[in-house]
Amino acid sequence: MNSTWTNEAAISQWDASSTQEAMEATAEEGDFVKRHLVNPVLLRLLGDVRGRRVLDAGCGNGYFSRMLAERGAEVVGVEPTEAMVTFARDKETETGQGVRYVQADLTRLPDLGGAFDSVVCSMVLMAIPDWKPAMRACVEALRPGGLFVFALVHPAFENLLTTWREHGEYRQDRYLEEYVVHGPAAPDFHRPLSAYLNELAALGCRLREVVEPTLDPAAAASVPGAVAYTRLPNFLIVAAETPA
Repeated sequence: MNSTWTNEAAISQWDASSTQEAMEATAEEGDFVKRHLVNPVLLRLLGDVRGRRVLDAGCGNGYFSRMLAERGAEVVGVEPTEAMVTFARDKETETGQGVRYVQADLTRLPDLGGAFDSVVCSMVLMAIPDWKPAMRACVEALRPGGLFVFALVHPAFENLLTTWREHGEYRQDRYLEEYVVHGPAAPDFHRPLSAYLNELAALGCRLREVVEPTLDPAAAASVPGAVAYTRLPNFLIVAAETPA
């Protein structure tokens, strides 16, 4: 991909755009699409996490780490941005759930105290310029037979809501290229789905399940254009296992 973006530049952009107001608004269960499309699938794929050691890789403001802790998991959340990790630590001071938040780039993980039973990486990999080392770090953090679950903006259906509102349909004309997707807060980086799945295979993982979640029509009524989520998948969620 012909891009001047580095991990450090992307982290800085996310840090600068992470306002207290936005973090508070999504502190419980994330935004609309996380609540209705992403979280339910992640929780189902992770299964019963009671007593399990879980890494929330790229935890943002920590909302999913807190959801996991509520379900009995021993959680470590890793987040590179100063603003978000500070917010998450402040929430931990309030709630006392026992979540440990570590500020680090996923491509350069420090010692996190041993192997994890599960690693969840939600809506992160497509936001990292140098994503392959980040995926590798997630896999290497697992015990043998551990579970890796990651969620992405679906590479085939980026900007779904925007184009649906404008055209009444989804349009995409450069899927096979790699390019920067400019967002309101910070960029994402488009790569074909095959890039992620082939890298997963190269790391020795066994694919367990791929989910392309759709929105309940009843929920779509509250957001203009959200009917698009009932017809096309804006997100892709993958579960895989490391060799036992």
